[in-house]
Amino acid sequence: MSTTEVEQPVFESANERPSSVEQLTYLIKARYPLIWVTSPEEERVGKLLFRRVADKCGMRAFAWSITEGFADKDPDASDWGAADKIEPIEALKWMKSYNKGPALFVLRDFHEFMKNPSVKRLLRDIAREFPKKGRACVILSPVQKIPPEIEKEFAVVDFDLPSLKDVKRIMGRVADSLRGHKNETLSTWLAEFDKDEAEQLKVAEAALGLTAFEVENVLAKSVVQVKRFDLDIIHSEKEQIIRKSGILDFMHPDASFAGVGGLSQMKDWLRKRSKAFTVEAREFGLPEPRGILMLGIPGCGKSLMAKAVSSLWRLPLIRLDIGKVFGSLVGSSEEGIRKAIKTAESVAPCILWLDELEKGLSGTQSSGQSDGGTTARVFGTFITWLQEKQSAVFVIGTANNVKMLPPELLRKGRFDEIFFVDLPAPSERKTIFDIHIKKRRRDPAKFDVDGLTEATDGFSGSEIEQVVISALYDAFDEGVELNDQHLLRAVGDTVPLSRTMHEDINDMRDWAKSRARLASSDYRSEQRETTRKIDI
Repeated sequence: MSTTEVEQPVFESANERPSSVEQLTYLIKARYPLIWVTSPEEERVGKLLFRRVADKCGMRAFAWSITEGFADKDPDASDWGAADKIEPIEALKWMKSYNKGPALFVLRDFHEFMKNPSVKRLLRDIAREFPKKGRACVILSPVQKIPPEIEKEFAVVDFDLPSLKDVKRIMGRVADSLRGHKNETLSTWLAEFDKDEAEQLKVAEAALGLTAFEVENVLAKSVVQVKRFDLDIIHSEKEQIIRKSGILDFMHPDASFAGVGGLSQMKDWLRKRSKAFTVEAREFGLPEPRGILMLGIPGCGKSLMAKAVSSLWRLPLIRLDIGKVFGSLVGSSEEGIRKAIKTAESVAPCILWLDELEKGLSGTQSSGQSDGGTTARVFGTFITWLQEKQSAVFVIGTANNVKMLPPELLRKGRFDEIFFVDLPAPSERKTIFDIHIKKRRRDPAKFDVDGLTEATDGFSGSEIEQVVISALYDAFDEGVELNDQHLLRAVGDTVPLSRTMHEDINDMRDWAKSRARLASSDYRSEQRETTRKIDI
C-alpha cells in the first residue's frame, strides 16, 4: 500500500459525525444517484472509493478522466468496452446504457464540463434511472461547481482530510523507510523518536490539516533538511496553504510571555489551556477552547499577547484581515469569509487572530442601506461559525472601541472569555521598562526605574517602548551612553493617549466593570489610584 492509501477511522458512536467513507457508503446504499465529492486528494479518495465504498456496496467501480477515458479497478477486465469513451457526453451515454449489474462511476475533474446543456440533461436522465438499477455516479473534484438547474439532484460530501490516525500511519511508513540508514545522526534520532510517544503525537498533530501527499512530502523534506521530523518545517508547509488563500496571513511571532509586561490574570488563564488541544485533554473530558476577545485601550499589549500565545502553545498564528474578505463582485464577500474559515479549519489546530475587529465589522447595523446587506451577511456567517465550530481553531479577537462592536459578538458562547486590557498599573510599568531596556542591551539596574515608573503614570506599554527608543536616539545623537535624563526628557515630550482619550477610556472602564474580566490582577489594587491621578 502506498503512503496515500489511508484507512478512515472506525465509526464508533451514533453521536459522532460519520466519516466521509461512511457518509458515501450510506448515500450509495440509500440509492442516491448523483454525489459530488469535494477534495483535492484525487488519488487517496479514489482508492478509498474503489477499495472501501464499492466493495461494501457490492458494486463494480469505474474511474473516468478526460485524458484516459474509463478505467476499471480490475486491470484484466475486457468485457466492458469503455476505454474509448473519453469525451464527456460519450462517457455519460455509456454510463447510462451500462447493463452489467450494480456499478459505481467516478468522474474526475468533471466540473469543467458542467455548463454544457447536453451534460446537464444527461445527468438529469441518470439521476432518474440509476436508482432503479443500483448504480451511482460520483463526481470527484477539488471545487464544487454545481449548476443551479441540477443542484437538487446532487448530494454533496466534503471529504475529510487525513485524521490523526491516518497521519500517524503515514509518519510510521516514512520512519520505517529510514531504518538502516547509514547517517549516524538520523539513526540516533530515529531510535529516540521510536520510544518518545509524546513527540510522535506532537508531530502527528502538527501535520493535521495537510493532505496525505503533503504530509509525506513535508516529513521527507524535514528529514533531508534537519535529519528529524521538525515542527517548524511542518508549520512552514501550512504557511503555503495560507498564502494560497489570498485572504489570510501566516504570522511568524517573535513574542513570548516573558516579553509581555503585566496581564497576569490573562496569562494564567492561557497557561492553563496550553495543553488543551492534546489527546490527553480530550480523554480527560475537556472540550477544545473556543477563543478569547480582548477589549481595551490601544497600545496596552493586546496584539503582543496574541503573538505570545502562538509561541507558548506552539501553534500556527493566522491573521484574518476582514478588509480582504470584501470584494466588488456580488457574492464574492460571502464566498471570501467562507473560504477564510475553511482554510483556517484545514490547518487546525491553529490560532486565528482578528485584529481591530471593530473596524472590520463597523457598519453592520446599517449594512442593508449602505452595501446591500453584504457586511451583515459576512458577519452573520462569521458569528454562526464562532458559535457552532467543531474544529480546533482558537480565535483571538482584539478591539479598541467596544461601542463599535455588534452586541451579538459579545454574547456568551462566541468566546470563552472576554478580557479588558487597561492601562498598565505601576508594577506593570516597571516590568515594561525592564523588558525594553534589556531589549536594547542595557542593564535596568543602572537606571532609576522606580522614578521612571512614577513619571509615566497613564502611559500605555507601547508609549513606554517609544520613550525608550526616543531616548536612545537622543543619546546616540549626543554621542553619549543612555541615562535617566534622556528617558525623563522623552517622557516629558510624550502626550499619552490617556489624556487625549480621557473620556473614552473612562467610558470603557465603566463598561468593563460588569461585562468583562480584568486581564491583570494588579488593577484591583492599583486601578482606582491610577484613575484618580489621570482625572487631575
